[in-house]
Amino acid sequence: MSGYCFYGWRSAVIQDKRGLTPRDYYDILSDIWCAETCAPRLRDKWSKDNKTLGQCSVTAFLMQDIFGGKVFGILRPGGNYHCFNVVGDCVFDLTSEQFGDEVLNYEDSSEQLREIHFKKEEKRMRYELLKAQTQLSLESLTGEN
Repeated sequence: MSGYCFYGWRSAVIQDKRGLTPRDYYDILSDIWCAETCAPRLRDKWSKDNKTLGQCSVTAFLMQDIFGGKVFGILRPGGNYHCFNVVGDCVFDLTSEQFGDEVLNYEDSSEQLREIHFKKEEKRMRYELLKAQTQLSLESLTGEN
């Protein structure tokens, strides 16, 4: 895939143990993100045209599993946090496209903990689904089992 628009795509050059970058994972996740992995409160607005809608926390924690680092959140109107990743000097947000032309402020954000986010069973289940589907895609791409 070309023409990346997610925040940090140019500098997202860190690699996992397979040599894959966040851009590679964006490509993989673009075929996985769906209404089932979307936050329930946003499901009725989710579409393939806005595939990153409602996917932030489950995606950010999955990327933390893969690349390490920390997950941070931008406080949004309504009290929810929009999650993104910080790995060393690399800051990226695979799901920033859901906000269209809105420019998010990635500074002064607070660290987010999976223990807090995954207290919500539905969120943990969406994360598990995204993780399993990503693993299947990786196995298909690399021939791993």
